[in-house]
Amino acid sequence: MSDVVCSTFTIGWFGEKKSKRELKVNCFYTEGTANMFLRPIDDIKIHVDLDEMRVSQYLDRKITTIPKAEGTEYRLSHMKPPLGPRMNNRATVTAEGPGFTLVGNTVKWANWEFHLAFDARVGTIISLASIYDLEQNKYRRVLYRGYVSELFVPYQDPREGWYQMSFFDNGEYGFGRTAVPLEPLTDCPANAVFIDGYLANEDGLPVKTSNALCIFERHAGDIMWRHTESEMPGDIREVRPEVSLVVRMVATVGNYDYILDWELKPSGSIKSWVGLTGVLEVRPVAYTNADQINEETHGTLVAENTIGVYHDHFMNYYLDLDIDGDANSFVKTNLVTKKNTNGKTPRKSYWTVEKETVKTELDARILLGTKPMELSLENPNKKTKVGHPVGYRLLPGFFTVPLLALDDYQQIRGAFSNYNVWVTPYNKSEKWAAGDHVDRSHGDDTLLTWTNENRPIENKDIVLWYTMGIHHVPCQEDFPLMPTVSGGFELRPTNFFEYNPVLKVIPPEQVPWPNCTAKCVGFGVPLNLNGPAKLS
Repeated sequence: MSDVVCSTFTIGWFGEKKSKRELKVNCFYTEGTANMFLRPIDDIKIHVDLDEMRVSQYLDRKITTIPKAEGTEYRLSHMKPPLGPRMNNRATVTAEGPGFTLVGNTVKWANWEFHLAFDARVGTIISLASIYDLEQNKYRRVLYRGYVSELFVPYQDPREGWYQMSFFDNGEYGFGRTAVPLEPLTDCPANAVFIDGYLANEDGLPVKTSNALCIFERHAGDIMWRHTESEMPGDIREVRPEVSLVVRMVATVGNYDYILDWELKPSGSIKSWVGLTGVLEVRPVAYTNADQINEETHGTLVAENTIGVYHDHFMNYYLDLDIDGDANSFVKTNLVTKKNTNGKTPRKSYWTVEKETVKTELDARILLGTKPMELSLENPNKKTKVGHPVGYRLLPGFFTVPLLALDDYQQIRGAFSNYNVWVTPYNKSEKWAAGDHVDRSHGDDTLLTWTNENRPIENKDIVLWYTMGIHHVPCQEDFPLMPTVSGGFELRPTNFFEYNPVLKVIPPEQVPWPNCTAKCVGFGVPLNLNGPAKLS
């Protein structure tokens, strides 16, 4: 029994009129491994009533199979040769220290200024993000508040003991509560600055998570912009290297680790990325080879006696954009094919754009990939010198649509995944896409029910909600630990500036580069750009 570890899992709602406060307890056998999630004791299921503090249900079938411990190890100290490949650490560290300043919770870097917070439910919150405009000589507001509102993970095994396996990681567990200390030089590079996170526990007492967040400048070898005038005498060439600022945290919710990044660029872009890694949710089977399988297993045989169960990840972001003010509109720019009817050239067709300012919430629900379009938030009350409304557009990353029936109980609770894009008028009580109390929600307090009111959203303080996701069909490379799968989205300025905002950016100082065989210099120690004055 000393090798048995049990963990609590949420149950959810399945049509009952009144829900109990219950948790499910699943147990795992850790003999011979530190990777407990890969050795589930699948034939014993326990329910606990939290109001009465008693076992309310106990299912004990004859134990048929427990996956082997062999092959589940992931700790380097326990690995056997041969080992490799070896990774080199070349993060940039400067004698002047980090290129940003942190005063209280306010971060200043290059032309950005924003507030950073740590929350029990959602983890990292970026707010009051403003960018300095050289032409206007002032900071201009972009993002009032942004965070991961909810993460919905429905598993696809409908059998007894498994059908409840659908998790809402923010509302049921909390990204802040499950945040783990970040490891220097591995979770974050050598130039990172670490910040502790503080939360209140169940007794109201403060609890510290050391190194809950890290901030660092990313020197990835990317190009900010470049151009070569090869047709001009003298071969004119200008290049600027990309340097960005990253805020990172990691939440370990049971078997999965989520790497959550916010990245700000001097060009005005805000990127949000999530990396999925950790351990698969598996169930034991008698099969040792895929050729033996003659039934629906609801997953992939990733190792002997081990099925990695099919599942989804739907992550919803709350993005309260205030583009140069809080009165904004949501604009669809449809790309439309037209036939060339002028008869003066042999061209038969072309495409053009047709702009549509969305009036109400129902028209703002969008499934991406159905037709070509660009989506943006614009401030119709502020225009550039040539007459365009200032704005920011959404550049989607990975996205998908749910495959569950819309009347399935999990999908009713996770209805925010029905569409990739939603827009609502700001309401201080509408913070969480799956509602305030998610575990036993009946789906009556969600992004879907709010937007059914079809409220007006034109030229108002509005919130953009973006849902990205993946369908995960496990494979053997995901075993025993899954290499990180990453995806995200970008908020990019669109007619927000009068011209390229990084045209005058000062590149990092040039230093001798001994590894270059040609006559060249490299970019070494970066400038310590802490405010707009140094960008002029």
